[in-house]
Amino acid sequence: MVGKIEHIGIAVKDLDAANEVYSKLLGVEPYKSEGVESEGVMTSFFQTGVNKIELLAATNSDSAIAKFIDKKGEGIHHIAFHVDDIYAEMDRLRKEGFVLLNEEPKMGADNKLICFVHPKGTHGVLVELCQERK
Repeated sequence: MVGKIEHIGIAVKDLDAANEVYSKLLGVEPYKSEGVESEGVMTSFFQTGVNKIELLAATNSDSAIAKFIDKKGEGIHHIAFHVDDIYAEMDRLRKEGFVLLNEEPKMGADNKLICFVHPKGTHGVLVELCQERK
C-alpha cells in the first residue's frame, strides 16, 4: 500500500542558488546533499516538520533532470510516496495496469530503494515509490 508523501522533488538548474532560496524560504538549511551517479543528479534535502523537499540538479546533459528542465523548465519534477515493500507495490501497480519506468527497484538518494511510475498513467505526474533501505 502506498503511504504518506515521502517528498516532493523539484528540478533546478543551479543547486547552490536553489539551496540559498529554499534555505531562506523554509528557514532551515538542507540536512543532506548527495550525488546519485546512476541518475546523473546532485540532490539536496530539506526537512520542515514531517515534510521533505528534494532539490535535483543535473550533473550531465543526458540525465532525466537535464531533459526535464530543457523541456519544461525548472519546477516540480515528481511526488514521492513511502512504501513498506517496494517489490510488492511494484507488482500491485503492474497488475493495476500502470507502466513502471524500472523493472527492478534501484538505489536512490537518502538511503532509499526507488521506482518511478510513468506519468502518462497518472495524469501527467511522475510518481516515485520509496522504500527505506534497512
